[in-house]
Amino acid sequence: MIQDIYIENLKCGGCAATIKKGLLEIDGVDTVTVDVEKSLIAVNTPLENLQKVKEKLSKLGYPEVGDKNTVLHKAKSFVSCATGKMSK
Repeated sequence: MIQDIYIENLKCGGCAATIKKGLLEIDGVDTVTVDVEKSLIAVNTPLENLQKVKEKLSKLGYPEVGDKNTVLHKAKSFVSCATGKMSK
């Protein structure tokens, strides 16, 4: 089932690469699509995995829109972005 999640701090393809890699590590996540323009993640996973996906996004620095977007989230997203750019 495709789940759409709007997130904070998504800036570029480097961010997208980190997000895809991180979410695909979760059992049951089949595909991940990232729309940088809309800050939208589309994840093909069962509904019961949705909370795990959101927690992983937050740990990477990309909390769901409406959740707290702390300085720590912003710092983590900056690092995730740089890491994603290097691994492309």
